[in-house]
Amino acid sequence: MESATCSCLWVQFLHAGFVATKVIKIQEKSVPLQKNVRKSKYMKPVLFVLAAGMGSRYGGLKQLDGLGPNGETIMDYSIYDAVKAGFGKVVFVIREWFEQDFREKILSKYENLIPVELVFQELDKLPEGFQLNKERIKPWGTNHAVMMGKDVIKEPFLVINADDFYGRESYRIAAEYLQSLENKKDHYFMVGYRMGNTLSESGSVARGICSTDANGFLTSVVERTYIIRDKDGKIKYKDENENLIETGENTPVSMNMWGFTPEYFDYSESLFVDFLIKNQDNPKAEMYIPWVIDCLIEKGQIKVKVLDTPSKWFGVTYAEDRASVVEKIKQLIAQGEYPQKLFT
Repeated sequence: MESATCSCLWVQFLHAGFVATKVIKIQEKSVPLQKNVRKSKYMKPVLFVLAAGMGSRYGGLKQLDGLGPNGETIMDYSIYDAVKAGFGKVVFVIREWFEQDFREKILSKYENLIPVELVFQELDKLPEGFQLNKERIKPWGTNHAVMMGKDVIKEPFLVINADDFYGRESYRIAAEYLQSLENKKDHYFMVGYRMGNTLSESGSVARGICSTDANGFLTSVVERTYIIRDKDGKIKYKDENENLIETGENTPVSMNMWGFTPEYFDYSESLFVDFLIKNQDNPKAEMYIPWVIDCLIEKGQIKVKVLDTPSKWFGVTYAEDRASVVEKIKQLIAQGEYPQKLFT
């Protein structure tokens, strides 16, 4: 998960100096799955899928791993759920080196389903005046990945991880709230998962534990890098002093499912300069979404609503999780949640 600690130094700069984002458009055809979706007077929101990660703990490029009965990836189920919920376009951010595999294994499935665009996150996507540290090999983080969508996203949008299964109800909740943000600014949201619905059977997990005010707006996201369910069924996390602290089943946590409006890109670009100045000698530092959110909340510039979801998260944090995910998908198909073959 991602730390939200920051101290904000606001640096003004012209974002026109950014390296242009390469955009590849896929055929924009009709969307058969949306025929039963109620028409809306609002612009359809965009689903922005973060798929540039390498999956180091998983041991491979997990975004392309076929887990469904016909080789469907977790992303395929996310796209299916998003189309059902009324999203109008999907933007993927990936790395250029696996573009060909991504096109062949992923994008070809969506040609008759929904408009799709690709953007690329690369280490040299820096503001004018900054040079790449030769020691850096890690990507710049999830918020840098989000920044790559600026040229192709003009509508309210939902950010998700490519390798997380979020559940259909979460997309419905997000789509409904995104529609309410049309023509609004500085009002964002996070889909907050209940802690007990997000744990891995294969080991500890890292989660951003959220605090909210009396009106349900986010006040902080605290990174907890070791969270487990113990042998007695209790959920515990390690605090700063390595003490195990019990927390509740329904404690809201961030699973990196965020809703934004387009001005978020401008905030991000400004804070990226701040980040680079502070971390110019740290080749491993990454700029995460919660860090940006925390800075903007601290400055009083935005509000972030935490939307509760009953959906159960699952994913492939560890290679050992794969078999469990395959079985869970089989169960959802058996229950009628998904067809045997997603895309025909």
